[in-house]
Amino acid sequence: MPEPHPATETTMLIAFDGSQESRRALEYAAALLRPKNVEILTAWEPLHHQAARAVTLTTLGDAAADPAQAAALEICQQGVALAESLGLNPRAHLVESATAIWSAIVDAADELRPDVIVTGTRAISGWKSLWQSSTADNVLHNAGIPVFVVPPAHEESAD
Repeated sequence: MPEPHPATETTMLIAFDGSQESRRALEYAAALLRPKNVEILTAWEPLHHQAARAVTLTTLGDAAADPAQAAALEICQQGVALAESLGLNPRAHLVESATAIWSAIVDAADELRPDVIVTGTRAISGWKSLWQSSTADNVLHNAGIPVFVVPPAHEESAD
């Protein structure tokens, strides 16, 4: 990985989901873009939305005690800790996703107005790519600002 350089006034928004790909994206962006400020964004989907997709006519308990939100908060805090360890000035943001994760990221960018959005990707290719839309691809085509996409360390073979 490249050696870090002194920070610039650039503010980046990092879509951080706790995955190896999002950690790698944050590390590369910190070294290559050298931002001073970073908005750590963790988008989460309420458990009742997840269950509604899996099972119709499902009623769940109190959304305020949603374990998905608690997990997202923990993941976001991990992103903040990683950013601090890289010498960045992070701010944490949790965003509830009402439709698609990529849409929540784009909406947050509209509000936070970063200079660049940073995201990792799993680099899905082959037949899988026809059935699964890429969050990174959708952010890239809908954000209206530069998007820094970091591929995974090792590409998976095409299915």
